[in-house]
Amino acid sequence: MRNLIVIGTSAGGISAVKKILPSLGNTINASVLMVQHLSRNSDVNAIISIFQRTTSLHCKVAENGMEIEAGHLYLAPVDHHLMVENEHMIITQGTQENRYRPSIDVLFRSAAAAFGNRVIAIILTGMLEDGTSGMSAVKRCGGVTIVQDPDDAQFPSMPISVMNNMQVDYRSYLENIPLIIHEVLSQPLPPSVAIPKEIETEVNITKRMMSDIDALKTIADHSDFVCPDCGGGLWQIRGEQPNRYRCHTGHVYTEKLLHDLQDERIEESVWVSIRMLEEKANLLKVMASRNTDAENGSAKPQYPRRIEEVEGHINRLKKLLNNLVDNGADKI
Repeated sequence: MRNLIVIGTSAGGISAVKKILPSLGNTINASVLMVQHLSRNSDVNAIISIFQRTTSLHCKVAENGMEIEAGHLYLAPVDHHLMVENEHMIITQGTQENRYRPSIDVLFRSAAAAFGNRVIAIILTGMLEDGTSGMSAVKRCGGVTIVQDPDDAQFPSMPISVMNNMQVDYRSYLENIPLIIHEVLSQPLPPSVAIPKEIETEVNITKRMMSDIDALKTIADHSDFVCPDCGGGLWQIRGEQPNRYRCHTGHVYTEKLLHDLQDERIEESVWVSIRMLEEKANLLKVMASRNTDAENGSAKPQYPRRIEEVEGHINRLKKLLNNLVDNGADKI
């Protein structure tokens, strides 16, 4: 098998891949591994059946330990990372990267470390930034990088993220991507390069499903932030664009995703505070109704005052929440 083709896609990806596969047959001297972001209740076998109707590639759901064969397409199973080691696939249920499992970055990074200049990496339609770091790893390890033209993508943010952070080899409409693949396969392999140690380190961390602090220190600097999923300390990966953070349990976030998750946590906290204050106001009203002034039959003076104070806090928090939702956390 001459090359390993890795494809990463998200929203709109199934339709996009269906347009590429007819021109890739089982005589191709390469294997195709694919990550498609899916919900946990998705039926990957149904997706494989859809792909199989469009191509003579042998389409399968990837399994742990399965040998990688030329003329085959392997789709990552739901809620599991797909990695490669030598000529075999590794399926793990390690921590999410960028809130995804399977993660495009995980596949691309492991492919780059294992196959170096024999990798052809393709990013198609999708949202957010998964795949950008992985594409960079492929490029740094001597592989070829292809991105769907954002003008041609149903959801362009994944292709845009890649192009904003690195120089890709090819930017193409879907219909031309098979032609590019065949052209690359017809040419001599790109020069081989030494696999960067930091890429190998991240691949090994993902395989072990737990970060080693000493290993983290070789590729990252400790930050002042905490992991939004497990509360562990976050480490900023050195020399990465976009900036990425990794915690000791293995969660990984781009800087933008971390920012968005902080917004979510702030909103959740504000809602909890509003609920607790509303309960406080209601309790004060009940207490006021049971504690009246004997002379005039009205609530004792401290209760209306305290109720007014609590309701003032509620109104201020609601204004803060509206500002957060409408304008983002930077406007708080």
